[in-house]
Amino acid sequence: MPIPVEWNLTGKTALITADLRGWTPVLASALAEAGANVAVAGSARSDMADAVKAVQSQGRKAVALPTDVTSTSDVEAAVSSAVSEFGRLDILVNNTRVEFGKPFEEVTDSEWQAVMDYNVRSMFLFCRAAGKHMLERGGGRIVNIGSGLAARGLWNSVAACAAQGAVHQLTSALALEWSRRNIRVNGIGAGWVTLEPQTEESQRELLVRYLPSRRKGHPTDLCGLLVYLASDACDFVTGQTIFIDGGALAHA
Repeated sequence: MPIPVEWNLTGKTALITADLRGWTPVLASALAEAGANVAVAGSARSDMADAVKAVQSQGRKAVALPTDVTSTSDVEAAVSSAVSEFGRLDILVNNTRVEFGKPFEEVTDSEWQAVMDYNVRSMFLFCRAAGKHMLERGGGRIVNIGSGLAARGLWNSVAACAAQGAVHQLTSALALEWSRRNIRVNGIGAGWVTLEPQTEESQRELLVRYLPSRRKGHPTDLCGLLVYLASDACDFVTGQTIFIDGGALAHA
């Protein structure tokens, strides 16, 4: 996509976290296309390796950082490795998320904790570790990828909704705390996003018919906003979660 001059990320380093959804290569590629070098942190089972290849295909430097995103020591090591590899860390993109649906009365203690650890604790750990470096350097950009469940409920998804609500509040409160130290913290609330191609059959899905856009989203729909929020142009925007959902929240 064409990159406005004000959104240019040349000379900057981004760290993005990976999961199993397949979004990371798309988002990492957008950061690289805008000029950033990218470190990718995630488990061996995640889409980390594909994200590294996507960055390299844009002609930028990339490094894979095998990481347990719920482990304090692993996260701190990943941030240190990114800084050591590239000499700086300007952008953090918290992209890891696990989906979970189950009737509330059947949710076990361990299931609840796993959702909170992966969706919220990981974000806390990366924000803290990367934020310390950004505070020392005098600024940075943090983008937390969440979902529309931060603002609306969903059947059989209490744990997931509670986690997204925490992500939303973490984003708002942290933005206030670090706003005077030149760190901008914002969120992207993704709607129903899929990597599957849009087909005539998919247009007949009940969910698609419910969405004002009459289609599900694709990770590429998030890329323009991601690059903007990671750029120097995003200086007067902080503490916001911007929903990219085809109009789902407006519909509700």
